[in-house]
Amino acid sequence: MSGDNYYLGDSVTMHGGTNNTGMVKNAAPAAMDPELRSAIAALTTQLRHLRGEVSPLGAQTIDESLPVLAPDAVVQPQVRTRALMAIAGVAATAGALGVPIVEAVNGILQLLGAQ
Repeated sequence: MSGDNYYLGDSVTMHGGTNNTGMVKNAAPAAMDPELRSAIAALTTQLRHLRGEVSPLGAQTIDESLPVLAPDAVVQPQVRTRALMAIAGVAATAGALGVPIVEAVNGILQLLGAQ
């Protein structure tokens, strides 16, 4: 097998240059699980209703989190998890109105393997 080359994962070869700081990855994001996609869509609907019932700061947190939660958003898993936890915090301050949202967030975190 001498001379056979097997490459798994990324391979980078650099010859000279300056200020080389990283590499661009052009891989398409993995498709989201349909169950997770459905759970996020339901949560998004609930958040739009909750938004009008919370403080301006809570509404801002929801506004900042919604794009990160979008099923087609290309974000690191940790970023999505932080957004979910921020939303759970806002929902927890909303009393009984926020209980279903906290439950939905916990379900999504389980689907993501973050809980």
